[in-house]
Amino acid sequence: DLEKHLQGGGILDLGCGPGNTANELAVNSYTTYVGVDISEAALAKARKRSDENGRAGKNSFACSDFLGYLPTQKFDVILFRESMYHVPLAKVKPILDHFSKYLKDGGVFVVRMNTTDGKGNHKPRLAAIMGVMEADFDVVEKNQYGESGPTVIVFRPQVAAGEGLSRGSERQTHA
Repeated sequence: DLEKHLQGGGILDLGCGPGNTANELAVNSYTTYVGVDISEAALAKARKRSDENGRAGKNSFACSDFLGYLPTQKFDVILFRESMYHVPLAKVKPILDHFSKYLKDGGVFVVRMNTTDGKGNHKPRLAAIMGVMEADFDVVEKNQYGESGPTVIVFRPQVAAGEGLSRGSERQTHA
């Protein structure tokens, strides 16, 4: 699913932990991977796994609180895999607006998080975070995996009136 949005390009993984995404993606599905995590111990594991998998040349890692991270390039996908939990509700839109500047044209955010408690009951704060994404961005797709599984939402910045149709014309929504 992630690979379809990557289209062989670059991915920024915010809150990458021990490098699961960096080492689970098909090796030919991306050219650049940058993982950011606050834990140097997790990043050491991620670097070791990348070396063992022959990906050291395309996977790089930065030790930083991702909320304040400043990328040095633009990406096709910016991933928050189980890391949006760490963003205070009031900062969700500002953080996404900040990182929007680092998306290539047509690029997307991918957020994966469990919005239920495992028994099918919605967690209000996480539902509110999802609501911000749905209200303030253009949703490309959204999937709930099982009643107690994760929700994955793919979205991009809204095209402002007067901006070209290049990004907006590709827009599709699946509620």
